[in-house]
Amino acid sequence: MKRLLLGRPFRSDRLQHTLLPKRIALPVFASDALSSVAYAPDEILLTLSIAGASAYVFSPWVALAVVVVMLTVVASYRQNVHAYPSGGGDYEVATVNLGPKFGIGVASALLVDYVLTVAVSVSSGVANLGSVVPWVATHKIAVAVGAVILLTAVNLRGLRESGTAFAIPTYGFMIVIIGMLLTGFFRIFVLGDDLRAPSAGLTIAAEHDVTGFAMVFLLLRTFSSGAAALTGVEAISNGVPAFKPPKSRNAATTLLLLGTAAVSMLVGIVYLSRLTHLQFMEDPARQIVGGTGEYVQKTVTTQLGETVFGSGSILLYVVAGATALILFLAANTAFNGFPVLGSILAQDRYLPRQLHTRGDRLAFSNGIIFLAVCAVVLIVAFQAEVTRLIQLYIVGVFVSFTLSQSGMIRHWNRLLPRERDPEARRRMHRARAINTFGAFLTGTVLVIVLITKFLLGAWIAIAAMLVIYVVMLAIRSHYDRVARELAPEEGRPMLPARNHAVVLVSKVHLPTLRAVAYAQATRPDTLTAVTVNVDDKDTRAVQAEWERRDVPVPLTVIDSPYREITRPIIDFVKRVRRDSPRDVVTVFIPEYVVGHWWENLLHNQSALRLKGRLLFEPGVMVTSVPWQLASSQTRNLERMDATLIRTPARGPRNRGGHKHGGPPPSAPPAQPGSGTPADSPGVGSDTAERS
Repeated sequence: MKRLLLGRPFRSDRLQHTLLPKRIALPVFASDALSSVAYAPDEILLTLSIAGASAYVFSPWVALAVVVVMLTVVASYRQNVHAYPSGGGDYEVATVNLGPKFGIGVASALLVDYVLTVAVSVSSGVANLGSVVPWVATHKIAVAVGAVILLTAVNLRGLRESGTAFAIPTYGFMIVIIGMLLTGFFRIFVLGDDLRAPSAGLTIAAEHDVTGFAMVFLLLRTFSSGAAALTGVEAISNGVPAFKPPKSRNAATTLLLLGTAAVSMLVGIVYLSRLTHLQFMEDPARQIVGGTGEYVQKTVTTQLGETVFGSGSILLYVVAGATALILFLAANTAFNGFPVLGSILAQDRYLPRQLHTRGDRLAFSNGIIFLAVCAVVLIVAFQAEVTRLIQLYIVGVFVSFTLSQSGMIRHWNRLLPRERDPEARRRMHRARAINTFGAFLTGTVLVIVLITKFLLGAWIAIAAMLVIYVVMLAIRSHYDRVARELAPEEGRPMLPARNHAVVLVSKVHLPTLRAVAYAQATRPDTLTAVTVNVDDKDTRAVQAEWERRDVPVPLTVIDSPYREITRPIIDFVKRVRRDSPRDVVTVFIPEYVVGHWWENLLHNQSALRLKGRLLFEPGVMVTSVPWQLASSQTRNLERMDATLIRTPARGPRNRGGHKHGGPPPSAPPAQPGSGTPADSPGVGSDTAERS
């Protein structure tokens, strides 16, 4: 099933083949920022509707302010990708220039933002699709969770494959939206058509009397909502290592393409909305004057598609479908950015080491799965409501924007005194000026967002950042403490004085006799077999069989009046070791190797409990002595047969001179219980050939 869903694993040396050209990198890393133009206009108009329909006159100016910030951020990050091409992005910039604590702060903000990117994008995609497919609107949570699972599976297949799969929908969305805007402007300005949106005739009442300072606050809140269009811009700086060489130049070019496309679509949608008198409300049932409560509000892009192409037109469904699809795929930006950032943080010991390793398809599988789980939790908790999720959204991204640009200012200040080339100094001065303006602008937006959205839900995102910040510090502290504890001392390690071997006996059968033989082969200083007396009749039978077979190892019987097994053995091991701290005790535990999962429920339970307790005892070594049951040997033979069938008839010869595909002619058959590799669990073709 895993191979069917994800494909065959890639060799590590194929990592170079998974790198992305610009045409694929744009949909992979920029789909979030491009798709945000589908819901940022909704948030702008929705927030302005609080003051009534007359407030829509400010929408173009709010959009223009968002465009200024976006272009500034794009220009600033073009400096970042040239200065720090290793892929650390904002985290690396803040860590190197402002210190580790600021770097962790940026990382915690980005991790929260990536999770929210998936939740918001998928929820918005469901909302757009629900505008034309009523069934989706009534099952939006299930559809959103299903979309996250599908995206997870696609990304687990690998970066290059996910980029190729998402390239066509992303470019298709750009073509559809730009084509819709050009058609609308052509009909209005060239043909003179009077285009009016389906919601143009509605009368909207103001929820509050907004004047003076209240109006200023509302405009600031509208701007902070529209600033959601900037989310995803930072993903390119975090993903520079995924680009084909020259990495920095390709990343900077992709950033420029992203900024140009996003700005054009955002301004075009807001401007066409004004020309068609489109209205979008926070609560239609309450805000529409004389409404019956039956009005079903469609998204801004869907209304524009219906206005330009006509109700029921096939192109309307194309617009709705392309918008919903790009919003689903926008989560792919987070699926590529989150795992890379998690890998870097794990390498720096701020996150568990498992996030640093790549999976079968050279993708950071653990990070992808962790992101998907967190996003699903948010979608379910907030009922896939975009308006509720959007309030949490942009706090994290502007925290990282501001700290990153502040770090870049210190970066240029550090390099300028050492640079003597006039041309290089001019470039540095220009870059520092861009980053300074970017830091000021993004810092201002961050303050506005905190003031206007704190009580609306931004405090949840801030609390999540603080929790992640503290957790990462605790993880780093743990890893540092373990490293100090495990650091070897100077000089050669001291050998144990003596080795006391203890073989655990439940019955006198083949696994026990093999464990005794193996313990003898290790040549310990003392060797004792131990059995626990839980039932007198069984214990006498074990003693009698032990004496009848004349096993050359003394059998010690431990009484257990309370019928426990684990505690008496632990106490016995402690007594053996108590007299000499430099002695070690090696406990040999016979275990069954089974071929079916359900057989594990019937065997080895006492062995698992014992191992779990013995591992906490200092100076005690635990050795499992496996005995393969018939079911496990059958399973191993089936695996060997399947492997040999897949092996080509012609291939390189091994050291024995025979070809792959069969055992050497002189190889004797392995006997069960002989200790040969055929008795080992998980035998594969390589092991069979070596034997």
